[in-house]
Amino acid sequence: MKNIMKAFLGVAVAAVMFTSCAKAPEVEINNAKAAVEAVKAIEAERYVPAEFSALQDSLNAALLEVENQNAKFALFRSYKKATATLANVMTMSETVKANTETRKEEVKAEAQQALAEVTTVVTEVKELLTKAPKGKEGKEALEAIQGDVVLVESFLAEVSTLINNGDYLTALDKVKAAGEKANGLKTELEAAIAKTKRR
Repeated sequence: MKNIMKAFLGVAVAAVMFTSCAKAPEVEINNAKAAVEAVKAIEAERYVPAEFSALQDSLNAALLEVENQNAKFALFRSYKKATATLANVMTMSETVKANTETRKEEVKAEAQQALAEVTTVVTEVKELLTKAPKGKEGKEALEAIQGDVVLVESFLAEVSTLINNGDYLTALDKVKAAGEKANGLKTELEAAIAKTKRR
């Protein structure tokens, strides 16, 4: 009878031990990975790189913790720390998503404003072209400037397309480059006109 009781007790203890073993938080892992992919899809990597990097690091830390727990003997595994970190990833991903959207709107507005300003400068350059000296030497220089104006206008057309397509960072970079070129042309023409007036 004692042997039967011991065997029964052994089976019961083993059953309790196996049923109480911690299991990896697979649902939480999948949800956290999906959340990170979702913010990656809205280009958080480009618009809020530091925040996205921190988010990715948190996910990696959680996954590493899960691996560490998986490597332990089943009875000694605990996924509490990993689960807490995964929950934090979910919270962080919402913040990163909101900040990405805000930053995108800011960059969009900045690109649109720069586009309007550079367009104005190009108009001014065209007006200055009509007033610029047109001697023998001046003719070649004016033709070169007109070619540059056409180039700047093509950049501005690209910027408009980029803004319409939602690539605001690239649009901002291009419009800044176009602005530098247009302002350089304006300065060059103003200097040439001023030189003529002094004669």
